[in-house]
Amino acid sequence: MQTIKTIIADDHEIFLEGLKTVLPRCRSHSLEIVGEASDGAELIRLLKKQPAHLLIFDLNMPEKDGMEVLQYVQHLRLETATLALTMYDSPKIIRAAFHAGVDGYVLKDKGLDDLFTAIETILEGNSFMGSGVNISDGHAGLGLPARQKRYIYNDRFIKKHSLTKRELEILHLITQAMSNKEIAKELYISDQTVSVHRKNIMRKLGVSNTAGLVKTAYDNSLV
Repeated sequence: MQTIKTIIADDHEIFLEGLKTVLPRCRSHSLEIVGEASDGAELIRLLKKQPAHLLIFDLNMPEKDGMEVLQYVQHLRLETATLALTMYDSPKIIRAAFHAGVDGYVLKDKGLDDLFTAIETILEGNSFMGSGVNISDGHAGLGLPARQKRYIYNDRFIKKHSLTKRELEILHLITQAMSNKEIAKELYISDQTVSVHRKNIMRKLGVSNTAGLVKTAYDNSLV
């Protein structure tokens, strides 16, 4: 049986310890943990110096999130199978992860069967979506109690990825104290378009004025 060099990453130490305990139970492959990281920047540094067959990581990590890590893996064309093991079941987040190049996606609240099936599947060169993973918006959020939905929405990672690329671009310019006219000129769009984007950003982030918008952007590392 081939030994699979594996890197694991999560910002919760107890979860990392749990992974190290359960991964040896995988029957399809012999998994050797050759590195672990507690944030995205540390993970990228680790990937630079430690070749691995398999990467198991959370999407929401400090410094660099999982999407940014995936961009790095794709940019360097690392021959590493990537498995997102996360709590996020939002179809938008799931689609973004696969678009960024993730090979498998498993929810943390599911059983070990999902995890081990995902590992076997992606190491064979196929994609895998675990139980409860759905890319259809029509099923987004099913099964979550209202209080948990609000908690997840207030999460920094969700806030960042609920905004479109254009909205993030405009948000960045807003934090530079640029007016709608200045932003419109910078992006070659109309003042009215900027105004619509600004209102949508404020609605998504739950703020009512520019000061609150800037504060939320910096507090949640959105820019």
